[in-house]
Amino acid sequence: MSVERTSQIIAVVDDDEAMQDSLRDLIEATGLVARCFGSAEEFLESDLHTRAACLILDIRMPKMSGLQLQARLKEEECNIPIIFITAHGDARMRIQAMREGAVEFLAKPFDHQLLLKRVRAALEM
Repeated sequence: MSVERTSQIIAVVDDDEAMQDSLRDLIEATGLVARCFGSAEEFLESDLHTRAACLILDIRMPKMSGLQLQARLKEEECNIPIIFITAHGDARMRIQAMREGAVEFLAKPFDHQLLLKRVRAALEM
């Protein structure tokens, strides 16, 4: 039996609690549901790592980075559309993330409407 994606849940993985709160408020204002995680490990321990409709993922986090989490999900064949957000990204990171299947790579501070547009596009994938 295959695992079905939970079409309305957007997972947010960011070690900055203020960013988690901001993204949760933004996403839930559109009628979607957001679940936030403070680390990649916490996300992997949840059932959402196989079922979330979309993942908004920070690049730099303690222990496991966003790029490392992306690689881990790919190894486990969890094909969640990923939108990266970062205050510390560079062209090399962007290229790596996009080459590995990310749907977007946004630099903080990012345009909230653009993020929501990318989330909607990811939900249609």
